[in-house]
Amino acid sequence: MAETPIQRISTEAPKVAGRFGDGLRRFFDGDIWYSFTRSPVTMVAGVVTLIYFVLALFGSWIAPHNPFDMASLNLLDSLLPPIWQEGGDARYPLGTDDQGRDMLSAIIYGSRVSLFIGFASVILAMVLGVGLGLISGFVGGTTDAIIMRIAEVQLSFPAILIALLINGIMRGVLKENVGMDVKQGDLAYTVLILSIGVSGWVQYARTVRGSTMVERGKEYVQAAYVIGIHPITIMWRHILPNVTGPVLVIATIHLAVAIITEATLSFLGVGVPPTEPSLGTLISIGNDYLLSGEWWITIFPGITLAVLVLAVNLLGDWLRDALNPKLR
Repeated sequence: MAETPIQRISTEAPKVAGRFGDGLRRFFDGDIWYSFTRSPVTMVAGVVTLIYFVLALFGSWIAPHNPFDMASLNLLDSLLPPIWQEGGDARYPLGTDDQGRDMLSAIIYGSRVSLFIGFASVILAMVLGVGLGLISGFVGGTTDAIIMRIAEVQLSFPAILIALLINGIMRGVLKENVGMDVKQGDLAYTVLILSIGVSGWVQYARTVRGSTMVERGKEYVQAAYVIGIHPITIMWRHILPNVTGPVLVIATIHLAVAIITEATLSFLGVGVPPTEPSLGTLISIGNDYLLSGEWWITIFPGITLAVLVLAVNLLGDWLRDALNPKLR
């Protein structure tokens, strides 16, 4: 008698759970986990990064206030110092900004904005870079020359300048083509992700191109040609899995660069609007009050940004060494 769907699920579930458990055991017994546990600096960086992600994911429940809710703000509470200074308020442990927003809540929400834009732009840059690098290295010839010349031209300009240029172009294009029902904040997020992502694809493309040129001459690729597999299938199903090892390292380090770039654009006034601040916007707002004594508006977001970027960079450096077989 044939098995029912419920019987089939009950039979397959232990097998799936067993494979998952075996995978976890192999991971914890592997070189990468061993390297991670033997580096106290990396473990601290991992814990700090995890805290940032938890705050970003659950910020709306953790933050004491909602700094994006303009109806709940009170201008009478503006520019209050931290709780340990004279005039501080227990409701605002890190003080308030010029609009009466709680700095602690604004930093939590601002970290979420910065991480979201950073992650989205890294994914965009990775998709563009890996795709173009794979095509460039596999096809070669004129296609390779065109893609690499474009990459070299882009490398001749600072990344922040490229991001500013793309930011300006995209704002002009999108403002002419989007409907009036699109929020300015949503438009700003889209423009930032596009500008940072498009300005950061070159590293991925150059790395994947070099690896692809090595892989396409190996025997398994030649065997795939002989048995009649389509070149696109060879490229995406056979070569791609073997050239993406360094991409994870580049993406980790690029995340820190993307967060810094977003903060720089927001500081310059071309990032997210002041009503939905990121860490860069908070630093920019506080910069106007720094010389008048309201130091906490700039210092606390600046420290938060520096610690986040440092932790991600340390994880990226560790991952680069851990995945390098020559250093094992």
